[in-house]
Amino acid sequence: MTNAACAFLRPGDRGYDDELAGFQLGFTQRPAVLVPARSAADVVAAVRYAAAEGLPVGVHATGHGLPGGYEGGLLITTRQLDGITVDAEARTVRVQAGVRWGQVVAAAEPYGLAPLNGSAPSVGAVSYTLGGGLGILAREFGYAADHVHRLEVVTADGELRRVTPDSDPELYWALLGAGQNLGVVTELEIGLVPVRTLYGGSLAFDGRAVDPAALLRAYEAWTRTVPDGLTSSFAAVPYPDLPALPPQLRGRYVVSIRVAHTGDDGDAVVAPLRRLGPLLSDSLRELPYAESHTIHSDPDFPHAYYGDSAVLRDLDVERAGELLRVTGPEAEQMCVVQLNHLGGALARPAPNAVPYREGRFLVRLLTVGEREQARALLDPAFALLAEDTLGRSLNFAFGAGDRGAGLYDPDTRKRLARVKETYDPANLFRRNYGV
Repeated sequence: MTNAACAFLRPGDRGYDDELAGFQLGFTQRPAVLVPARSAADVVAAVRYAAAEGLPVGVHATGHGLPGGYEGGLLITTRQLDGITVDAEARTVRVQAGVRWGQVVAAAEPYGLAPLNGSAPSVGAVSYTLGGGLGILAREFGYAADHVHRLEVVTADGELRRVTPDSDPELYWALLGAGQNLGVVTELEIGLVPVRTLYGGSLAFDGRAVDPAALLRAYEAWTRTVPDGLTSSFAAVPYPDLPALPPQLRGRYVVSIRVAHTGDDGDAVVAPLRRLGPLLSDSLRELPYAESHTIHSDPDFPHAYYGDSAVLRDLDVERAGELLRVTGPEAEQMCVVQLNHLGGALARPAPNAVPYREGRFLVRLLTVGEREQARALLDPAFALLAEDTLGRSLNFAFGAGDRGAGLYDPDTRKRLARVKETYDPANLFRRNYGV
């Protein structure tokens, strides 16, 4: 069936299952109505139809951060909204809702510019930014949300609005940090930064030969010495012994430190890290920004996963060392641990709803298997950090925890609720982490 020239798909219709395909395979989505949007007008028609029929609305771009599975309602997919326009003189880029970060990096690179993208090129640029956007150069430039100039959004009344800090400061503030809670963002205009190259890569250690807790203590001490222009993370991954994995990873417990730095003193800054123990690999080098995704080398294939996060006011290295023990090779299921060093530009105030800017570290845990198994591992692990936990990060709440709990501090949540009452009093947009 169609509605105002907008294609509406139902279960069993040709193209329905293909349109639902996404990166996170752990959740099943079976909306009663699926709308593959090709334009902002399609989104307007879909939202008006859902409001008239009383159907909850969800939005699906790449499917990296699904909050869970569900049946019924209306789902708008945005993958066909793939326009990109770079204004090199203004150092901005306009991106539509289906654009992935890898596309934006490629579009900006000829001008010597870079977006504030994350580590995975396949992640949707708009949804990532609406959740804050913790990028490769985050400590130098802040959250991606801090650089948004303008948004185009379809709100629950079916109106397409062009929102700036001046036109509607409250809606602008709330959209940047609240995800898809207040409408369907069809386009962003966001600032670019003048970065052609950087010093980056990874130092990998054998976690069975070098004590991971000792590495973490040394890393935490090192982060207290680095400039704001250096962004880094610590990761621990117990790889299973599977033929599908590269031989150098098969059955290994790999502990790595990843670095991104735009200064010209990279080798000197990381020298203390290179002395921490024998290395499995060292990929630190000067590289074009277009190769920045190789710093983390995130998986590029769809798979099932569950995860959660904790923003910490500080890192108690003894408790964090215990976390490494309970999530390491002896755990009942594989768990990926990542600690992102925050601070720097991330701590600066900005006119948006991204919370917990005082946090010094973000801890992310990701696992596979059934949801109950995931919780049995993740809950005790996060409990070790509870004393220093400020809350959770919206972009790294991968369906394993209570949907809205801890995502915002009380004042931010109250302000978001007031904006929600103004623009979506019937809670049309509720297929997400609620405010």
